Amino acid sequence: MEATTAQANELERRVDLSIAIADVEKEMDQRLKRMGKNVKMSGFRPGKVPFSIVKQQYGDQARHEVLSEELDRVFGETVTAQKMRVAGYPRIEPKTTESTTHLEFSAIFEVYPEFTPGDMSAAEIERPVLEVTAAEIEKTLDILRKQRVSYADADRAAAKEDRVVIDFLGKKDGVAFAGGQATDYPFVLGQGQMLPDFENAVEGSKVGETKTFDLTFPADYHAKDLAGQTVQFEITVKQVQAPVLPELDSAFATSMGIADGDVTKMKAEIEANLKREVKRRIEAKLKDQVMEALIKANPISVPGSLVDMEIQRLMQAARQDMEQRGMKIKDFPIQPEWFADQAKRRVTLGLILAEVVKTEKLQATPEQVRSMVEDTAQSYEHPEEVIRWYYAQPQRLGEVEGVAVENNVVEWVLGKAKVTDKAAVFDELMGQKN
Repeated sequence: MEATTAQANELERRVDLSIAIADVEKEMDQRLKRMGKNVKMSGFRPGKVPFSIVKQQYGDQARHEVLSEELDRVFGETVTAQKMRVAGYPRIEPKTTESTTHLEFSAIFEVYPEFTPGDMSAAEIERPVLEVTAAEIEKTLDILRKQRVSYADADRAAAKEDRVVIDFLGKKDGVAFAGGQATDYPFVLGQGQMLPDFENAVEGSKVGETKTFDLTFPADYHAKDLAGQTVQFEITVKQVQAPVLPELDSAFATSMGIADGDVTKMKAEIEANLKREVKRRIEAKLKDQVMEALIKANPISVPGSLVDMEIQRLMQAARQDMEQRGMKIKDFPIQPEWFADQAKRRVTLGLILAEVVKTEKLQATPEQVRSMVEDTAQSYEHPEEVIRWYYAQPQRLGEVEGVAVENNVVEWVLGKAKVTDKAAVFDELMGQKN
């Protein structure tokens, strides 16, 4: 056995492998002899089939198995001896040679990039800062009340946040068009369910009132035959209902999961949950910035084989998600290129994080993992059951450990980078619309 290496490009490597034909033939014959002891063939007693017949029948299979095993062994010894970290699987190609004693092959593969983590002292990161006060708690309570809104008939003109029921008929050049007609159609004004000009026409109208108006569809409207076109709508308002928010009383507290209906206890629980959520979102924004800074400071090449594997993983996850939503995969073929950028970013970050963790010794400690599990469990009704659930399977703890390692990397980067505190806007942080 002989092996030589040659570098083709930055991450691709080519290893030339040479395997002695005599070694293959010897191992093949030994394998066939062992096989012959158990071969059953018509006209022969078990184990008495002539070797020449066994070889004729099973020789190709044995040769393929022996050669495959020899290639794996030689390839493994070669990359281990040369301390190459193989990414993905090698592509084996036979070489055209005139040797009568050896079989020659080339193994083409990629290796992991070798690099030293970049200097993070030039990275600039803004740390969102937000203290949860009574104002944020009241705003959250308002949102929770609006999520449980009811409606009552109102003897007045329709206003924003009212629920209205209307009949409408749309015509283009005097002819009704598809999708432009409905009876007893309900919607809430101000939630963007209808086009702004349509809602403006309904707003200010009373029950029983009929109105006709022109409406111009946006140029990018989804129905292309109506995009940019002006049509006429006739509407009749049949019901106007004003929103009624629930009172902050024991009934509301009970609906929020407080068994005894204690409003004070409910507010304390909302405050605790809100502080946890604000903390989580601030950490997420910090983590996003840190990951971008790490990518910028470590411009590495990544093995295409790893990116391809990640694309396949993302595609499979997308298929499962679509199936769970009741969609038929065959009606919606998923394309690999949709996931190429995301896959490359994930692989890049994975390689960078692994190197930083190894170099800076940022592995997670059991205490960190326990603390994170306990923190997550606090948002559940029975925290102790959640903690037991996590510790029942190593895989679940492994996921928590992965997050803990990322947190360690974030802290390490924040200790190196230029960090400035910036007051966060509550609505923006929570992704809420005014």
